[in-house]
Amino acid sequence: MDLLMICSCVFLLTVNPAYSKPRIVDLTHKQDKDSITWPTNPAYNFTVLYRGFSTYYNSWIENNHFAMPEHMGTHIDAPVHAAEGAWKIHQIPMEKLYGPGVIINVKSKVANNPDYRVSTDDLSAWEEKYGEIPRHAVVVMNSGWSKKYPDPNLVYGTSLPNDTTSFHFPSWHEEAVTWLITKRQVNAVGVDTPSTDYGQTNTFPCHIILGKHNIVGIEHVANLDNIPESGSVVYMPVLKIFDGSGGPTRLFGTYDDEPNKTNAAMYFMSTAIYIYLLQMMTIFVYQY
Repeated sequence: MDLLMICSCVFLLTVNPAYSKPRIVDLTHKQDKDSITWPTNPAYNFTVLYRGFSTYYNSWIENNHFAMPEHMGTHIDAPVHAAEGAWKIHQIPMEKLYGPGVIINVKSKVANNPDYRVSTDDLSAWEEKYGEIPRHAVVVMNSGWSKKYPDPNLVYGTSLPNDTTSFHFPSWHEEAVTWLITKRQVNAVGVDTPSTDYGQTNTFPCHIILGKHNIVGIEHVANLDNIPESGSVVYMPVLKIFDGSGGPTRLFGTYDDEPNKTNAAMYFMSTAIYIYLLQMMTIFVYQY
């Protein structure tokens, strides 16, 4: 009996380290006075209500007020944003706010075409390299555009950032979005640009398609070069705003930094210990 207890303890001690600690990547731009929103929206407002030593609490106290549009900086679009009767922010199920990360790198194509739209060919190329896109994935375009943030002229690709007809930035093609929804049942589609539709659109087909299918959209994603194109999990925690059409998110991704190197060593050690203990148990049984 004592030997069985020892075996159990060793199992717990050796199996847990075999799973390496995940790396966490912040995929969010900070919210402040420079945060970007659609030019028809009001600006970000941050007001200090109290900042100093409080004799009442006998300690340092800070209390602030902030106001901002739902669709500002790194944020998600609730499906209702472009489809009447679809989910509002507070209605999105929690299981729809995360999923396997799929990063579609189109930086080379965007370099010579700021109006580029991610195509089904780009999705096929990703699958040829990494395998089939997992169900319930969070699929994000990496155009390298987040490096332009928060300069509105660079982000909107124009010297007239208040004129929406002059916008030039990349995003998704509606055929690719439809394919992701119908063929791969994704949870969310995102971009590192201001919109899930490209800058020159005036009909916003991707917004409409995402909304009608209750799929979350993500805009102004940051730091995509710091996360692998395959093998991560992306999380979209968002303020649960009642009746909201969108909201700010502290978007982040996790991935195993060196899964093969770390786990192989620990599994080898674990197996060696188990074999040794099995031999000892066999000797113990034969002796008694």
